[in-house]
Formats: sequence, structure tokens, C-alpha cells
Amino acid sequence: MARRGAGKLRKEEREDRPERDERTAERTTRPRRPELERDDRLRNEAAAAVERGGRPSRKGSGPRALERTPLPDAPRRLPEADVLLRRALGDRAGGRAAARLDDAARAFAEEDFHDARRILIQLDQRAPGVPEVVELLGLVNYRMGHWRAAVKRLEAFRDLTGSTEQHPVLADSHRAQGRWADVEALWIELRDASPSGPLVTEGRLVAAGALADQDRLAEAVALLEKGWRIPSRARDHHLRRAYALADLYERSGAEPRARELFAWVRNHDPGFADVAARVRALS
Repeated sequence: MARRGAGKLRKEEREDRPERDERTAERTTRPRRPELERDDRLRNEAAAAVERGGRPSRKGSGPRALERTPLPDAPRRLPEADVLLRRALGDRAGGRAAARLDDAARAFAEEDFHDARRILIQLDQRAPGVPEVVELLGLVNYRMGHWRAAVKRLEAFRDLTGSTEQHPVLADSHRAQGRWADVEALWIELRDASPSGPLVTEGRLVAAGALADQDRLAEAVALLEKGWRIPSRARDHHLRRAYALADLYERSGAEPRARELFAWVRNHDPGFADVAARVRALS
């Protein structure tokens, strides 16, 4: 599976996207739906996640970034979905709608995206502006590769909540359309908000991937290198960042550095993606 050329950074995406999909789904439907498992199967099957492999590099500045209202100093504190649904539809109908949101969440977890989308569109039509509905509908469209629809919903989620929680997914949806200025703007928002290490890492990977898409490898390397150091306790987001950086090192011709970093990932998790094969290929 080790390979060279313009498509190699896609592996970083395949490792990162299931993490984003899973984490955001857990938040979207809290506390009612069962959590998705995080295990070896997720990472071994990461290649099955939604991706845009094979797309040629697209240079140039692309469209101008969308005009966005500034984010508040902190995310807005909003009522839970069942409260908002009951307010909009009445107690009985709102309760049924909340149960349907559970159904949509389960369909999403089972990757039945068509059924999830059908339910969510109905809910959004009946009770517009419920953040959990808008967010999950954006994620469903993202997983289906409907980038414009994903952008529409996730930009709305940003406006409703004042949150950066979906910025990596939103930026990746813009990236799929070659909207480089929007990727950069969202990365800056996320970086400045610094909500958590894993979330910022996810956004950094998308931003670096967008630079690599434009053959701006040196800038992509610099972005992933900035602030990077070998952690005393390696977690999943450290491994994903190290893998992506090693991949860029190899693409840039810095094979000794790539081999060293791939080996570090392998030593912490021999089953991480194709890292064992990548080390062998560079030995």
C-alpha cells in the first residue's frame, strides 16, 4: 500500500475522517444514542471512509472566502434538541420528533445515510434551526460526498452555535470544492479558538492537506511541523499527525526523516493503517 505521488496525503484523510465523523456524531445525539466504538476495526477499515482519492491537484487561489459573522467569545449555551423540538411542535409531537432524531442517529451510526438524511430533512422542515438536526444533516451529506449540501448545513451550525466543533469537517467540505480561501479562514478561526488538542489537530490536517492539494508541499510540511514534538504519551491524534507529516516528508524527498517518524508510529501502534508497509518500503 505504500505509494508515492500526489495522492499519498489521502491516507491521512482516511485516518482522520472516521475520527471526526465518530466524535461529532457522539456530540450531535447526546445523550440518547449509543456511542460508536473506537477500536482497531475503525482504523483498519479507515480506507472505506468517505474520501476524494484520485482527484488531481488544483492550483490557484480559487473563489474568495465566504463572508462570515465573527464567532462569539465562547459557544452559545443552547437548549437540548428535545427541548427545542417540543417548543416548536408541542409536547407530544416534539417528543415524537426527538425519537425520530434518535432514529436518524442510529441510521448514521449504521452508515445508512439515505435513511438518516430522509428523517433529518423532514425534521428540519418541521422545526428549522435545531442545531443537532442541522449538524447531523451536515455530517450525513459530508459522508455521502454531497459537499455543497454539507457546507450549507455546517455553516448554519457554525452560525447557530458559535462553535468551532465542526470546523474540520466544514473545511474539508470546502476543500473538496477547491475553496482554498475558506479552508484557510476556517483553520485560522479554529486555531485562534484552540478548543482542544485533538480538534485543532484535525483542522491542521485538513489545512495541510489543502496546501498539498495545491502542490504547496513545503508549506504543508511547515504547518504540520509547527509546534510538533514527540509526546510523552502518544494518543490517536498524535499518531495521525505524525503519519501525515511522515507522508509529506517522503513526498518531499526527506526519506530518512519519513522513515524515522513512520517507525515511531509503528512502534506505538503496529496496526495503524499501512504504517508497517511504509517503514519496510523505506528501509
